[in-house]
This record gives sequence, C-alpha cells and structure tokens, in this order.
Amino acid sequence: MSRRVLITGGAQRLGAELVQCFARAGWQVWCHYHRSAAQAQALQARLQAEGLRIELIAAELGDESALRAMMDHIAAHGGALQALVNNAALFEPDTGLDFKPDQALRQLQVNLLAPLLLGQLLAQQQAVTAPQPLQARAQAQPQTGSAPSPCLIHILDQKVYNLNPDYFSYTLSKQALERAVALQAQALAPTVRVCGVAPGLLYLSGPQSPENFHLASRINLRRQPIAPQDVAKTCLFMAETPSICGTTLCVDNGQHLVPLNQDVMFAVDQWLAAHP
Repeated sequence: MSRRVLITGGAQRLGAELVQCFARAGWQVWCHYHRSAAQAQALQARLQAEGLRIELIAAELGDESALRAMMDHIAAHGGALQALVNNAALFEPDTGLDFKPDQALRQLQVNLLAPLLLGQLLAQQQAVTAPQPLQARAQAQPQTGSAPSPCLIHILDQKVYNLNPDYFSYTLSKQALERAVALQAQALAPTVRVCGVAPGLLYLSGPQSPENFHLASRINLRRQPIAPQDVAKTCLFMAETPSICGTTLCVDNGQHLVPLNQDVMFAVDQWLAAHP
C-alpha cells in the first residue's frame, strides 16, 4: 500500500512542487487548497495523466473545525497519513510600528496554530495509547516490525535565522514555528517525527518586480537562484529518513548567512533607486 501525505497550500508555487515530488516518488498525495481551486484541479489533472494518485481537499486553515473535518475525511478515505507538510502560509506586509493585532492574529492562526493543531491530529490518527513521560517512552521496547513514525514537516523561512524587522508579524509567526520544531518533536515522540525546512527566496513575492527578483534571488553565498525542486526533494528526504527528528535544514544557497537590515526585496529596491 502506498504511503500517504497531506500537503497544505499544495496548488501553487512551492506547494505544487511538493505535490509533484511526493507523487512521483510513489506517495499518494492529498493536496490541500483554500482559494486556488482552479490551480489545484489543473495540477491534479496533469499528474493523474501521468498515472499518479492525487486527491484534492479544501479547507480554511484558520478554522479549527475545518481542520478537524479535513483530517477526519482523509482518515476515513484510506487511513492514517505517513507524512504531513505544513506549507501554506499568510505573508502580509507590516512593521513593528504599524502592525494591526487582527492582521497579526490571522497570520499566527494560519502560520503557527494550524500547523501545531495538524501535528496534534496527525498523532491522534496513529491510535496510540495515552502519552507517557519522555523518560518512560525512551525506556519502552520498540515493537518488532512496527511501522516508521509519520513525519510532520514545517516549511519555515531562512529569515528566522537572518532577522530583519520587515514583514514583522509573519516573521514572528515563523520564528515561533521554528522553535516549535524541537518542542513539538519532544511532545509527540515517539508517535510522530517533527522536522523543519527553511527555504530562501524562491518566487516573486508581493509587489516584487522581475528585475528585483533577478537580483534578490542571487543575494546568497552561491550567487544564484534557489531551485524550488531542491526544497521539495529535501522534504521528501526527511519524510523517508526515519532517523531525522527535531531539526531544521536551511535550503537557501546560504542566504541565511548574508545578513541584511531589511527584507532582501526592499534592499534591492534601494540599490536600484541609487543606480538607475
């Protein structure tokens, strides 16, 4: 029986790369979307034409009841998941001087609380006994022939290791999720493995122009754009490698080691303005 993975925000951009990567590696993919029904359907049709298994499911990640219904639906149509990639995110511009609490809460709900709840629900799908203290779990004898623990992967951002104050609320939500990788790995062990992947700049972002992206995508140690396929392959590697747990890997051509005092898009805008 094929392994099953849920990818949130799977209809476009990195989400679509993740869907394709897992599907072509033999996984049955549940592709979550919210407002991108047309893109999700087009992706499904393209991959089904290759003989791959793609199921679509819509849900509002900011709605707890919708998340629970989504996980119940998936469990009822094939059983527990073997992996879950939290890729969907809200990315709204603000600063520490102008952020609005309701806007910040929306981003925290989607970017932090939804991934945490999905991890909880993934663990509950495994139908394990009541949780034990970590020391007791460490001493427990593994069951012979037991299946590998499912893997929960949080898509982060190199920005959590390379801080600047732009996109203030988004950054706070991703910082909290990065800290949650280790904390949630401890809390859900040994039932679920938890990992993080921190990409750099992959696509045009918000108001960014193609010229800006061309320059900004090369502000990293390798001086070249980051391949989205590499991020997807890293997630697949983590999902398929049982010993990886509680850690985050940057897939950013070393962008997190090139500090800037503002978002790379804005830094490039300033440079372009000074060099017409």
